[in-house]
Amino acid sequence: MNPIHIRTESELKKRFADDFKIGAAVNPLTIVTQQELLTHHFNSITAENEMKFISVHPQEEVYTFEAADELARFARTNGMAMRGHTLVWHNQTPDWLFEDRQGQPVDQAELLKRLRSHIQTVVGRYKQDIYAWDVVNEVIADEGGELLRPSRWLDIAGPDFIGKAFEYAHEADPEAVLFYNDYNESDPLKRDKIYALVKSLLERGVPIHGIGLQAHWNLYDPVLDDIRAAIEKYASLGLQLQLTELDMSVFRFEDRREGLTAPEPGMLERQAERYEAVFKLLREYRDVISSVTFWGAADDYTWLDGFPVPGRKNWPFLFDERHRPKPAFDRIQTLS
Repeated sequence: MNPIHIRTESELKKRFADDFKIGAAVNPLTIVTQQELLTHHFNSITAENEMKFISVHPQEEVYTFEAADELARFARTNGMAMRGHTLVWHNQTPDWLFEDRQGQPVDQAELLKRLRSHIQTVVGRYKQDIYAWDVVNEVIADEGGELLRPSRWLDIAGPDFIGKAFEYAHEADPEAVLFYNDYNESDPLKRDKIYALVKSLLERGVPIHGIGLQAHWNLYDPVLDDIRAAIEKYASLGLQLQLTELDMSVFRFEDRREGLTAPEPGMLERQAERYEAVFKLLREYRDVISSVTFWGAADDYTWLDGFPVPGRKNWPFLFDERHRPKPAFDRIQTLS
């Protein structure tokens, strides 16, 4: 276990209590290694992988809820809100869902039947624990003129699977807040596609209540004007917004350097300036942004270690590897 910093600084969750929830993605390891940090600063959690389809439903007749249940208990014990992530995704979804016993593709009716059963079981199990779900994740094509990315969902069910997933989730828990969630959400091309999709769902009466901006950003991109434009365009639909997977990589995405074992001089100061500017902007829109969730809590554990450069360390959070506040933490704590 890492040496734990003894907390003396004021809590993030109190600092932004009048603005939005402050969340972190967790897993069964980090609720132990980061327990003191999580309970001090955060009032919301999201399961990193433990509620994804393949994690809880690896075989048609087999559900494996042990890890997800552990995280739900952690939230209950510590009085935290919990977001559910995610019900429909092109990744981390088992092959059996799309195939019959001979390995041939099932038809649309069978796929939607299996999806409804999965959602009824999973959402129903956590009705008392989870207040919001990322129902559909990352179905928008990143580039080009196509609206939707290629997937087995799309091949078998056509675009109907998107609206059906929201209907099934609403049926399973009418009180849950239901989100469409995606990355590169501030890029103008993808922003307009996300807007078009969600607008079309609303026009058809689909029970969708919010848009999740993943916010996997870096020190340079996206520019603040694009973030603001995305927030305003999504908010014009009358839905609530949440930042669902925020981290601030110290590298541009195209930066493929290797071998850096500590942040370069000036890197953490630039990160502090960036976090300060972003949170200042988010607070301007606190009437529509209801939660800001980091995709992790401290630099000792982040999915960005090794992505997109295998073996490379990254330092994307407000707290370092020993859970000590970084300059970025100090900056957002002193926002006027």
